[in-house]
Amino acid sequence: GDTWTNAYIFWRQLWDAQAQFGAHGFDPNHPEMGTIFYALGRGVTPGHREVEVRTIDVAATVATLLEIDPPKSSEGRPIPGVGSPAKANSRSTLNKPLWDQELIDLTHTFDADTIYWPTEEGFELKTNFAGMTDKGYYYEAHSLSTPEHGGTHLDAPIHFAKGGDTADQIPIERLIGPGVLVDVSEAAAQDRDYQVGLEDFKAWEKSHGPIPKGAIVLLYTGFGRYWPDRKHYMGTDLRGEPGVAALHFPGLDPDAVPFLASRGISAIGLDTPSIDHGPSTHFGAHVALFKQNIPALENVAHLDRLPEEGFTVIAMPMKVGQGSGAPLRIVAALP
Repeated sequence: GDTWTNAYIFWRQLWDAQAQFGAHGFDPNHPEMGTIFYALGRGVTPGHREVEVRTIDVAATVATLLEIDPPKSSEGRPIPGVGSPAKANSRSTLNKPLWDQELIDLTHTFDADTIYWPTEEGFELKTNFAGMTDKGYYYEAHSLSTPEHGGTHLDAPIHFAKGGDTADQIPIERLIGPGVLVDVSEAAAQDRDYQVGLEDFKAWEKSHGPIPKGAIVLLYTGFGRYWPDRKHYMGTDLRGEPGVAALHFPGLDPDAVPFLASRGISAIGLDTPSIDHGPSTHFGAHVALFKQNIPALENVAHLDRLPEEGFTVIAMPMKVGQGSGAPLRIVAALP
């Protein structure tokens, strides 16, 4: 009847979707409309590795979704989690719809307290109108002014690499991915100028396995707790070139970039003003990353609320044409 017609349509859509993600095939002669090889875990999305393939009976899965009884001849089993709350996967949040996950805003509010580089002007919000109109309704509108690089923002590769992607050219696929949190807060508490190095990433992998391809790596230094106190966050509240010379905060060791690039990461971010540590004068981490066309996310907030893996990062910058950077709204989704 209509129910199983809909079920068949669902099965075809499911198979078509699986084909896009590298599924291995299906048996069209299976008595319950066929069996597909359903890729779970790291194999579900493009760029993930070590595909775990399991045989799933489509009829049983469809029946569970539609809350009906499967054919009596069905010997298969539904996809785990269908019809019941999904269990968290240590590598993925794909078993649970995004809207049912815990969403954590990793963005600092843009306002008069927003921290910018010592040579930049701050954020400005100008009120154009706020009040009742002569037609009897309330209306409010503002104009805003901001440098590209300040507050929670994205550095596009063009920032330090000629020919690199501009803010509007960065593929969406690079801005959404599995999250990896590398906690160096203890080391950074001992050394304000700490550089997150190869050994830190190898230590993470020793506990969690290889950094997944397509990951958005976040470096948790603990400096987000100082926001918006410029002196404690940046190491100085001086402005202009004297302020640049007095910067002290953690960053990424440029020598770790080849390793991260070999893992195929999509982007990297941290809770300090720059991907290079404060004393840097040649900005080696910027240069090394952007030569690989890997964007950086700076002044990321609330990293203390994230686990070390098992979450998704969604990092959406303002789509500024030809921009070397852009204000960023970044969110983590936890199952």
